[in-house]
Amino acid sequence: MLNFKMFASAAAALALSAAPAMAQCAKTKTDAAAQAAGFQTIGYHAASTTAKPARAASGDIIDVAVGAGSFKTLAAALTAAGLVDTLKTAGPFTVFAPTDAAFAKLPAGTVENLLKPENRAQLISILTYHVVPGKITSNQLLDKVTPATTVQGRKATIDGRNGRVTVNGVAVTAADVGASNGVIHVIDTVLMPPAAKHH
Repeated sequence: MLNFKMFASAAAALALSAAPAMAQCAKTKTDAAAQAAGFQTIGYHAASTTAKPARAASGDIIDVAVGAGSFKTLAAALTAAGLVDTLKTAGPFTVFAPTDAAFAKLPAGTVENLLKPENRAQLISILTYHVVPGKITSNQLLDKVTPATTVQGRKATIDGRNGRVTVNGVAVTAADVGASNGVIHVIDTVLMPPAAKHH
């Protein structure tokens, strides 16, 4: 299983090949928090300069995520929810992908309960809240707040101010990981859709 640092290096080579500082940052042995801060800062800098946009990988969003090795829980959840085939279609999609470490931050037993057949509707709701129709790259998000309607139907708030990108306050730790049918932005916390308002 590839660790986060190896995935970060792949993301840097794939999406930010014009930014040597990114590759150097990815090679630095730091703790996860320092890595996250580095990616946020450098990702913003690259998108605001002349760095090349993300290049499409050789596979779709599912292939890229599985190949990275850091999204086994996400892959299992997508399979249990019956969403794998959807994310293999032409799209395009923007996926805010929680890592295995992000799922591990949930209360004990949460993932296991969500994977049960009787909780499939809740699992689908959570997973589709991480997907936005269309391809949205980091350079489209800089210096502003962008409300985005997710596939789940509820809105998420993407904030590209202050030299980083967050989604509902959750940090994007690696941006613009290209896929043939969209783009992946790696996040360090699982997003939870807001409760429906009752009138």
